[in-house]
Amino acid sequence: MATTITATIGGLAMSPQTTMAAAANRPLLKTSMKMGSELGFVTSQLNGIKISCNPNQFKLPPTTLSAPPFRPSLQPVAKRVCPFTGKKSNKANKVSHSNHKTKKLQFVNLQYKRIWWEAGKRYVKLRLSTKAIKTIEKNGLDAVAKKAGIDLRKE
Repeated sequence: MATTITATIGGLAMSPQTTMAAAANRPLLKTSMKMGSELGFVTSQLNGIKISCNPNQFKLPPTTLSAPPFRPSLQPVAKRVCPFTGKKSNKANKVSHSNHKTKKLQFVNLQYKRIWWEAGKRYVKLRLSTKAIKTIEKNGLDAVAKKAGIDLRKE
């Protein structure tokens, strides 16, 4: 049992019976596929070049394909929240001279600070609010981290 499939290119149907004389002003592209019960192959003729391949060699094993893990193209931005005090941005109104109110955010004054951790005998780089820096200077890093429930060993 053999089946012939013809290709349609640019609105022009090409079949194996198309001759070069009929398509003298158009490029000839014939694609025919013959499928047999024991052998399957694809033959393409492009300006006299004959290309053939066996489609059975490209079949994938029957396995379940899963999507690759999602990786964002941009790095995530750190939240503007102090981990020690929990301070975060405040919604407020910007009031003009004509008393016109516009919504705005008042962000926390976060600073990257390298602080000596006495128990770990090393420096720890943290992103803290200025209020948390003052509290750490007063009470010590271990006491403030313990009260906030932060484990400094991971960082």
